[in-house]
Amino acid sequence: MRWLGLYLRSRYAPAALAAAGGCVALTWLLWTVSSNSRDVGVPMVILTVLLLVAAVTATLGGPDDALDRTAGLSWPRWRSAHLLAALAVIVVPLLATLSTGARFGPAGLVVRDAAGLLGLTALGAATLGTARAWLAPLGWTLAAIAYPMPEQVTGQILTWQSQAPGNRAAGVTALLLAVSGLAAYAVAGPARRAPAEAAL
Repeated sequence: MRWLGLYLRSRYAPAALAAAGGCVALTWLLWTVSSNSRDVGVPMVILTVLLLVAAVTATLGGPDDALDRTAGLSWPRWRSAHLLAALAVIVVPLLATLSTGARFGPAGLVVRDAAGLLGLTALGAATLGTARAWLAPLGWTLAAIAYPMPEQVTGQILTWQSQAPGNRAAGVTALLLAVSGLAAYAVAGPARRAPAEAAL
């Protein structure tokens, strides 16, 4: 258990949990105060999921690149468990609001977008590094919200984050991103930082 505590602290997990909890509480409060509807608007739900994904992104890499590749641990298992725990940190607080005065839902939308965006972030961490892992989810999600394309399958794939929960093309896209990100991150871990970046 002591090793787990050290691992979580080295991954900035306490700060990430505080940021995620604060984000959910703030957006929940803002919607409760400013809206007459119990159901939070879909764009707000998507942006909140995105913010929670950004909050846990820092936990995908540690301060020592060499330690992430030591042979003393079964890193693929640890990394897979890490991503699943991060998914729970994102999904559970939002689904808990479904019984409150401001509901972040529907549940299918929250789970799909959380899994897909976290997978995309993990893919970014494995290829670009943890510091840049949030760029693709941010840019893609903002574009999907600003320019929804619900009619053709290609448009549904490109704007999967903003599609209805039962949309098949969006669900398959999110699943592929989630599985690809999990596989890439579990096997390779976070990409090594440049020497100048690691020195900061």
